[in-house]
Amino acid sequence: MGKILIVKLSSLGDVVHAMPAAQDLRKALPGVEVDWVVERAFAPLVARCQGIGRVIACELRRWRKSPFTTQTRSEWRAFKQTLQAQPYDAIIDLQGLTKSALVSWLARTTPNGRRYGLDNQTEGSSFEAPARWVADVAIPMEPHVHAVRRSRLLCAAALKYVVAGPDCYGLVAGTCAATAPTDKGHGANTFAPRKPRVALVHGTSREDKLWPLSHWIELAQRLNHSGFTVALAHGNAAEKATSEAIAAQLEDAWVWPIMGLDALTDTMAQCAAVVGVDSGLSHIAVALGLPHVQIYNFDTPWRTGPHCTAPKAARQVSVFDTPCPTVEAVWQAWESLDTPVFCR
Repeated sequence: MGKILIVKLSSLGDVVHAMPAAQDLRKALPGVEVDWVVERAFAPLVARCQGIGRVIACELRRWRKSPFTTQTRSEWRAFKQTLQAQPYDAIIDLQGLTKSALVSWLARTTPNGRRYGLDNQTEGSSFEAPARWVADVAIPMEPHVHAVRRSRLLCAAALKYVVAGPDCYGLVAGTCAATAPTDKGHGANTFAPRKPRVALVHGTSREDKLWPLSHWIELAQRLNHSGFTVALAHGNAAEKATSEAIAAQLEDAWVWPIMGLDALTDTMAQCAAVVGVDSGLSHIAVALGLPHVQIYNFDTPWRTGPHCTAPKAARQVSVFDTPCPTVEAVWQAWESLDTPVFCR
């Protein structure tokens, strides 16, 4: 195998979950070149994944809203030209949707190259029949499988190696981190040691995954009282308003500016730890190896969350309850984290 193309277009958390499969490929096939097709919004993240060569950006989400405009047709032609610039020995569709099957079909293979894809849906994931039809080799998956392991198993089955070892994401922060304000108010001692910073990720694309505002405020106040600065992450104006509402109740908080995904990733990487709901940013925290508590309102941590659950001591844990976990449950999970960062 000389060149391999990964097709994993979206969404943010799904892209993060595919990263360990790319690292497996590099380990199992020394010298292999791995390219990746992804939605443009997530390209800065994939560019931070070790060993990825070309990051081929597309905008299928936007193109399908206006498929016949001059701009869309021009951008589509440019994308196809970039995608087909070189052939691949293996094209692996890790998404299993019609859109990813289309990209896989458009990409070129070498004379002996093959296209690989999923043969079936797994619990809680999406799957569409064209993914099976386009693949030269459709690989069956066990139905009850974590999202990270599913991608790792698919690549291993396609290229005949064995999945071994813990998940290694290969995500490395860049240099786009935002700078924290140095003046914390009148009389602040700028020469005092900086407190460890904990990022709170309260935003998510699904309202039913949110944690109550009052819970965030109480948790953040506990973190302040325990000697941590609270950093408040957000990705849009509505989430920024929530960050500001939380910060208004705190003694020591930093509301981040609205940033691109590259700067968000790099700024989060400088934090001591993260507490967040089930969202793309929380999955980035896991990939960065940060101490992390992930909050679930549904019994799905087995599918997308950190592999350990509270109260078992670990560097990263998830906590689940309905309609949502209590502040006390999240705090217990926080205190269970097995890392020197939290030595009082």
